[in-house]
Amino acid sequence: MASPALNLRPAVDTDQAFLRALYASTRAQEMELLPWSQAEKAAFLEQQFDAQHRHYQEHYREAEFSVILHAGQPIGRLYLFRGPRTYNLMDISLLPAWRGRGIGSHLLSLLAQEADTAGKAIRLYVEPDNPARRLYERFGFAITSQHPIYLEMHRPAARSLSA
Repeated sequence: MASPALNLRPAVDTDQAFLRALYASTRAQEMELLPWSQAEKAAFLEQQFDAQHRHYQEHYREAEFSVILHAGQPIGRLYLFRGPRTYNLMDISLLPAWRGRGIGSHLLSLLAQEADTAGKAIRLYVEPDNPARRLYERFGFAITSQHPIYLEMHRPAARSLSA
């Protein structure tokens, strides 16, 4: 979905409620399997969001924390750290109604073009059963390591034509 109505802007404090709801939506299927009350699930998701947010803020101070907008309305987030040799795609998430519309492919394509131009690799972590894994594989990401919960995937830097 290449659209002039699609853009990014830096996340701000007033986005917290949206970002919490977005995070919860990415874990909805997982939460359905648990025999917890809605209150227990909500408390767990709040705790997990807070821990993730704190981790990102502490360990990736120079990262770009962006809200994905469509026609000015928030529909997702894209968190990216541009390291000296590798871009770390920390997170790309969309609200359920916006998934499967080509937005993730479009944003990943732009990121891959930028990384290729800069001669940088891209690294990300994904759960083994996350449907986005197929998208990443189409963009040349390969599994380089397996962690207890996540797969680490890398897309190598494009080779320079002058090399």
